[in-house]
Amino acid sequence: MSGCPEGCPYLPRIEALEKESRHNKDAHKEFYGKLESSNTSIALIEQRLNQIKEDTEEIKETVQVMKDKPGKRWDGFVEKAAWAVCAAVIAFLLGRIGL
Repeated sequence: MSGCPEGCPYLPRIEALEKESRHNKDAHKEFYGKLESSNTSIALIEQRLNQIKEDTEEIKETVQVMKDKPGKRWDGFVEKAAWAVCAAVIAFLLGRIGL
């Protein structure tokens, strides 16, 4: 090391700190690389979660439509039956009065 006289008592400590500093730089690079990879993974998970939510909403809507279908059929049947009864009553009354 330049600037340090021969037999400097601090030289081993300085060399150890420089070695530790290089090791820390490498460790920081590795840490930030893993952090970036983690952020990418989280973004991908969020994207997939949003897709699952959209699919779930679509499935819920489809199930609701399927649940409502028999009720709509029954309502249509009752309405047609009521019209048929009304038509029969009117035809019966018209027949009674001779029309």
